[in-house]
Amino acid sequence: MEARIEIENGRQRRKSWLREHRYAYAMGYLLIFLAMFFITERMVEPEYMISCRIDSWIPFCEPFILLYFLWFLLLPASWIYTLSTSKEDFQELFLIMFGGMTISIGLYWLFPNGLDLRPGQVSRGVFGQMVSWLHSIDTPGNVCPSIHVSSSTAVALTAYHSRFLRDKRKIRWVVYLAVGGICVSTLFLKQHSVIDVVCGFLLTLVLAWAVYTLPWQRWMKGTWMEFFL
Repeated sequence: MEARIEIENGRQRRKSWLREHRYAYAMGYLLIFLAMFFITERMVEPEYMISCRIDSWIPFCEPFILLYFLWFLLLPASWIYTLSTSKEDFQELFLIMFGGMTISIGLYWLFPNGLDLRPGQVSRGVFGQMVSWLHSIDTPGNVCPSIHVSSSTAVALTAYHSRFLRDKRKIRWVVYLAVGGICVSTLFLKQHSVIDVVCGFLLTLVLAWAVYTLPWQRWMKGTWMEFFL
């Protein structure tokens, strides 16, 4: 009986939290984005190869796979942290990050691109096996702009502008270093060209400018997106 009451109380607390944080429902868009991404990966064939001279100066370095995979921890951590600390930080992060992801998908269809920088073989060590696994699930198409870089930069810019992190310099610097490492790893693993990285960075800068300067909250009022406010 006590266990049943505790379960019911937990359910009520979750419902209460969601009523107070209804903007959290926006994370449902993640499922829509993932569907768009996997459809794009399967249907869009690269027509334009992306590369520049600087790419040939950067060596292939397998240990950077650890920093590359850090991305899969950084994004969920940023969503959970902002959801639990600051409505404004979450909203701004969401708009910048998922805005960049969505625009990138659209650009892949309009400008089908890929790269031919990956090495023919990798080592048989642990890092090499991790790289092989990455190559098996991630095609060398749809690379410019880099979603890895665009979304990571969104986390760094949100940390920079965060009201909650204003006096937490150590946390902000940890975020900056993690984002920098992730962006660099895309180059040393030959997952992206320098061009992809620059385009991903610029895309996020433009979106951040829009989010932090334009009255988007006023524009959303009275629309179906008002639930986000």
